[in-house]
Amino acid sequence: MSGSLRRVPFVRSLEIDWDDVEDDRQYPFNIASIAGLTSALEFETPITFLVGANGSGKSTLLEALAVHEGLNPEGGSQNMMFETRSDTVSPLHSFLKVVRDGKPRTKFFLRAESYFNVATKLEDYFDDEPRELKKVYGGSPHGWSHGESFIKLVKNRFFPGGLFFLDEPEAALSVPGEFELMKLMHMHAGAGSQLIVATHSPVLTALPGASILQMNSQGVSPVAWDEVESVRLSRSFLADPGTTLRELGLT
Repeated sequence: MSGSLRRVPFVRSLEIDWDDVEDDRQYPFNIASIAGLTSALEFETPITFLVGANGSGKSTLLEALAVHEGLNPEGGSQNMMFETRSDTVSPLHSFLKVVRDGKPRTKFFLRAESYFNVATKLEDYFDDEPRELKKVYGGSPHGWSHGESFIKLVKNRFFPGGLFFLDEPEAALSVPGEFELMKLMHMHAGAGSQLIVATHSPVLTALPGASILQMNSQGVSPVAWDEVESVRLSRSFLADPGTTLRELGLT
């Protein structure tokens, strides 16, 4: 998609230091897209989407980059270092080489699958300062629906000049909610922030000015919005749902 977003402000590129990998047959180095990442991956715009099928490695790569940047693998800000499980984090972050340009004002990792834990920890952290929780986050995320809390967090906690990682945010959102998130992401990018997003959403990836990187058996490479699998399949289904339903044996 085309647009007028400014150049990428912080993470310029990443690559894997394969010389330090002892066994590339082990997870996560045996994921096809990760194994195919043999040269530097460039981030060319303030908003980058990572797309691919389930198991393609997009969340694994996003997590590794977020952890490499000092964030909790379960999500939250750089000050939220809690842990509910230690055996689910891949070692990929230890093998990343990242080229940066400038220092972000703030960082945040918004991860759909573990956001409940983050919301609970926020209540714990601000237990004695509810007004500060209201000021910084708009209130307790447990006070709204899942989708509403996502939108409020992005609206209230994503400050200008920040570095933000979002893992499948559409999981919590209705289609109107995705439209709202698109507007907020565009606003934050225009305010000097960088956002890197793993997603299946054909809606979010239509954001003008964003880059889309596809992860598959060939590695990681740029792809046009029209060629994203979720876009093609959604468009085909909505144009003629009967054909797909028959192919699935549902009619």
